[in-house]
Amino acid sequence: MLAERVASWRHVFKLDPNRVISDGALDRICRSGTDAVVIGGTDGITYENTWELLKRVRRYDVPCYQEISKKSAVIPEFDGFLIPVVLNAGDPHWVIGAHHEAVKVYGSFIPWERVAAEGYVILNPDSKVARLTQARSSLSEEEVTAYARLAEHLFRMPIVYVEYSGCFGDPRLIRAARAGISRSRLFYGGGISTPEQAREAARLADTVVVGNLIYYNVDAAVQTVRHVKETPKEMS
Repeated sequence: MLAERVASWRHVFKLDPNRVISDGALDRICRSGTDAVVIGGTDGITYENTWELLKRVRRYDVPCYQEISKKSAVIPEFDGFLIPVVLNAGDPHWVIGAHHEAVKVYGSFIPWERVAAEGYVILNPDSKVARLTQARSSLSEEEVTAYARLAEHLFRMPIVYVEYSGCFGDPRLIRAARAGISRSRLFYGGGISTPEQAREAARLADTVVVGNLIYYNVDAAVQTVRHVKETPKEMS
């Protein structure tokens, strides 16, 4: 089951099929010691650019998963599939609509044991994903905790994903998400660009996701693997 594999991830790199990465940079990312590579993005995602990136990553032993944002870009050859459910989306399409459309078409063929739902809470109102989903991002600590509880206890999601996408997050709100869960895995992604930020994210979250940094400072991105894995998680 993918949910069981996810439970062991401490560090993940996220690659965007709509962005350019050199062979040298990709080699360093895939040999970095990260626990997994996730391929996905917000815009410009096609079957063709996803497939091309997957083929390049497949030269390496690192596990590779697809985070699905567009049903026409789904590729069966991934090790598994992460399904974002934007809990604080203003547009219900990103809570249930897109998912219903995909299952209506492909439901008979979906390998459910290789699928895991991610309960996203998007907290940077200026990010592309916040604008796309019309996310209600100005949340209190109590509201964030409530979303995390819904994800774990009502919807039984194995992942609660605090997403800042473009800026480093407020530690209070990351802790608020953690306060609402006991079994789900807390993912954090957004704005990690320094060793200090990587270590702080590692103290607060179970799994740290690094994406944008890859594209402007691959040296720093590779170093986040060590910073995250050497940092113990804060006691709840």
